[in-house]
Amino acid sequence: MVKIDKNEIGGNYPTYIVAEIGINHNGDIKIAKKLIDAAALSGCDAVKFQKRTIDVVYTPEELAKPRGNPFGTTNGDLKRGLEFGIDEYTEIDRYCKEKDITWFASCWDEDSVDFMEQFNPPCFKISSASLTDDNLLRHHRKKRRPIILSTGMSDNNLIDRTLEVLEKENLILLHCTSTYPSKIEELNLNGILTLKDRYPNIPIGYSGHEIGLSTTIAAFVLGACMIERHITLDRSMWGSDQSASVEPHGFLRMVRDIRVIERALGDGEIKVYESEIPMISKLRRVCS
Repeated sequence: MVKIDKNEIGGNYPTYIVAEIGINHNGDIKIAKKLIDAAALSGCDAVKFQKRTIDVVYTPEELAKPRGNPFGTTNGDLKRGLEFGIDEYTEIDRYCKEKDITWFASCWDEDSVDFMEQFNPPCFKISSASLTDDNLLRHHRKKRRPIILSTGMSDNNLIDRTLEVLEKENLILLHCTSTYPSKIEELNLNGILTLKDRYPNIPIGYSGHEIGLSTTIAAFVLGACMIERHITLDRSMWGSDQSASVEPHGFLRMVRDIRVIERALGDGEIKVYESEIPMISKLRRVCS
C-alpha cells in the first residue's frame, strides 16, 4: 500500500480517483478554480496539474515553430501562455485547502520538482513522456515522496528498466495509452492484470484518455486501485487535451458509479444475509 495524505491506496482500500486538470485551465486561474469546484463536487479525491520550465523542457527551435494560438503566433507563445507561476499556484494551494481537496502535479523537469516542493505536495506524478528521463526520476526520488508513474508508450522491458532507476517502494503504476483521445481497441485493459501479476507488491491503477466512461469503470472492476481522468468544463473548448477529457456531469457520474460498485462487490464470501432469512421461510420448500 501507498499513503497519499490520509488515503491508503492499494489492497482493499477504496479506489483513489484523480481529476487531471493538467492544462485544461487554458492559462486562466478562474477556469482552474471552476475545474477544482467541479472535481470537489464530484467527490473525487484529488486534482492534478502539470508544471514545466518552458526553456528547459523545449528547445529554442521547438519554441520558435509557427503555431497559431490564443497567446500569439509561435509554439513558445502557447507553452508560456499555458504555464502557471508562483502567484497562480499559491492561489490553487489556498483554494484547494478551502475546498478540502488534495492537489499535486506532474513535473516535467527538475526545476519544476523543486518549485512544487514549496507547497509540500502529498506525492509527485511522473508522466509517461518522462518515463525514460533517468535524471528526472532520480531527482523525484530525492524528495522521498510517494510517486505515481504512468506507463504509456512503454513495454514490460522499459518499465522494468525504469523501476531499476526509480526503485519500487512508495510507488504506484498507472496503466496508460498515450494518445488523445485513445482508440478503444488500444486501451488494452487486460494490461492492468499483467501489471498486477508482474509487480505484485506495487499498487496498479489506470490513467485513461478515451472518450466515454464505461471502459474506465471496467478498469476499476479489473482491479485498478487508482483512476485518473482529465476533467474539462466543456469538451468543445479550445485546447489539445479537452476532447479526451470528461465534463463535470460525467465526472460526477463516474465517481458515483465507482463508489456504488465498490459497495456492491462485497467481500466474496458466500453467505446468507440476515435480510434473506424471512424469505427462506416464505419461499423455500424443504424436501426430506
